[in-house]
Parts: sequence; C-alpha cells; structure tokens
Amino acid sequence: MAVTDTDTHMSETCSTCERTTPHDVSVQILTESTKSKNAAFSREPYRVSECRVCGTTTETRMNNA
Repeated sequence: MAVTDTDTHMSETCSTCERTTPHDVSVQILTESTKSKNAAFSREPYRVSECRVCGTTTETRMNNA
C-alpha cells in the first residue's frame, strides 16, 4: 500500500518521450520486502514521477541509509 504525502505537477525530462513533459510527482512510502513477516519494517520513502503524456513511472528511493 502506498501513502501519498504531497502531490505536485512539474515538468521533467521523460526518457520514453525523449523530451520535457508535464509529470505528476509525489512522495510515497513503499514496502520493499516481499516477505509478509518483514513488510512492516521495510517501508521507505520514494519520489514517484509519472509522465502525464505517456504514463511512464519512475521511483527513486529517497533514504539511502
């Protein structure tokens, strides 16, 4: 389950469109572990960017500890 903290519309370079396009950008808490026993302890913040033209989504982990 993802939790959205903030939503912002921005222009970014899209690798699929090969140009600058409008994107929906949010910060989401994503579960990294596939094991249900550890899932509660493996949640990390990610910057999620989705191209509003082609729908390509990129997720970048924000906490690299």
